[in-house]
Amino acid sequence: MDWITLLRSLQSDFVKRLKTGCLLHCETEGQYSELTIISGERLKVLRQFCWLMAEKYKRVSPVRDVFISYLKGKLGEEVVKERLAELITEVDYEKRFGGDGKIDFTLTADPFIGIEVKSRHGSIDQVKWSVSSEEVAKNAVIVCILIQEEVSEAQSEYHLFLAGFLPTRMIKLKTGRISFGIDQLLYGGGLWCYLEQCQSSITSRQETLSCQDVLQPQSLSILSTNQLNKSTFYINTNKDFHYQSLGDECLKKGQYKAAIANYNQVLKFNFNNTDIYYKRGLAYYNLGDYEKAIADYSQAIKLNLKDAKSYNKRGLARYQLGNYQEAIEDYTQAIAINPHGAIAYKNRAEARSFLGDNQGAIEDYTQAIKIDPQYANIHKNQGIARYFLRYQQGFTQAIKSNPDNAEAYKNRGNARFDLGDYAGAIDDYTQAIQINPNYADVHYNRGNANYELGNLPSAIDDYTQTLKINPNYADAYYNRGTIYDQMKDHQGAIEDFQKAVDIYRQEGNIEALKDARSRILDLEIEESLDILNF
Repeated sequence: MDWITLLRSLQSDFVKRLKTGCLLHCETEGQYSELTIISGERLKVLRQFCWLMAEKYKRVSPVRDVFISYLKGKLGEEVVKERLAELITEVDYEKRFGGDGKIDFTLTADPFIGIEVKSRHGSIDQVKWSVSSEEVAKNAVIVCILIQEEVSEAQSEYHLFLAGFLPTRMIKLKTGRISFGIDQLLYGGGLWCYLEQCQSSITSRQETLSCQDVLQPQSLSILSTNQLNKSTFYINTNKDFHYQSLGDECLKKGQYKAAIANYNQVLKFNFNNTDIYYKRGLAYYNLGDYEKAIADYSQAIKLNLKDAKSYNKRGLARYQLGNYQEAIEDYTQAIAINPHGAIAYKNRAEARSFLGDNQGAIEDYTQAIKIDPQYANIHKNQGIARYFLRYQQGFTQAIKSNPDNAEAYKNRGNARFDLGDYAGAIDDYTQAIQINPNYADVHYNRGNANYELGNLPSAIDDYTQTLKINPNYADAYYNRGTIYDQMKDHQGAIEDFQKAVDIYRQEGNIEALKDARSRILDLEIEESLDILNF
């Protein structure tokens, strides 16, 4: 009996025991256990880290969503860290080029062997784990964790099951993603032994390995059978990661030609590595070879049609060559994939401005600043500042021509707001209100400017006036609720968020609806904790 068949047989037995609750539970670090329980101080530390991450990325996604996403991942990593102990080392995110690089752990004895952890909550019969082609390319093994409880802010204890693992050499995936269920995993008790074998075998840089099964995206049921013929292939993982690491280091130091030479070596062994084409494109771009940069970004996009960063970079290269319309098309594609990326809006605005599309440019600059207010920093973004200042001058001319033009005051106020001139914006909004006291949008905008200056009572007055004029102004309820929350008027905040929820539901604004609901849940949990503490 081969080792794969043995681990599948053990996995089948494990799944049966999982359904009945008869599991191996060992609390000793470094020893195998099917069940891990995380609670108390250990959980508190994980939660604190996840709240920090939620606060850091709150401009990208709702705080609660970021917190839960991070907590799921950290719970799974904690299980693997406890089970494998000194065999593995956590990735140092600060030192790795471009973040974690889709690798959660590496073998302590061989940092070129990566381990990716996937955590999911769901029923045993329906839960699925998924991996991307990039994760498959960068890791030796995918470890899957099943979380019994639904992850939330208030959960005090988690029961986590080491659901199994898959060697990435059993996954044939050049592009996209692939999903698999618990029955298709190998029994977790064989993970330690498999990693030790990887450690010893990969030291031979071109060792021939035999694999009985290859996981095909089209037919996952193949994994549970032994119908495929043996296939032999060469693993150059150690050499691959060696050149990649050198290339990354050279790129970071600005040694672009050396970086290209190292990335060329990686592509000899792994010619479908999307990340390497992207990084080599960066090197060519910095050398001013925009044609070759475009070719590399295009190859990265061909391998991954959802690669927003490659679309954005290809747009920059095309802009440098004067192909402004093609650049705009690339930025538009990047935005469609990732609408939360401020840089793509900024880049598209510059291309639109060059082609004379002033209205399109101002809309993109405004969106960039909404996503990342740092773009309004005049000292850091002189181009944006000059653009808005030109628009202010245009609105000023319109006001001189017609002093009773409330729309012109509003527009100049908006431009000043986008540049961070909140006091100037308030002056313009006030002028517009004097001309048209029933202009709901201007009352709302002035409320936002007062909020930015810390004038919370004035902001509340503005939002309240907005709602008198338009009782269905959901964002005014939401923003006023935010201020009530800051002022510790939790009941007033909950009432405003609930009204916002009702209107968002009528409007079909699902994302805003979810966000407002999560704010209500946060407040209700906070109130319940206050009662318990009292």
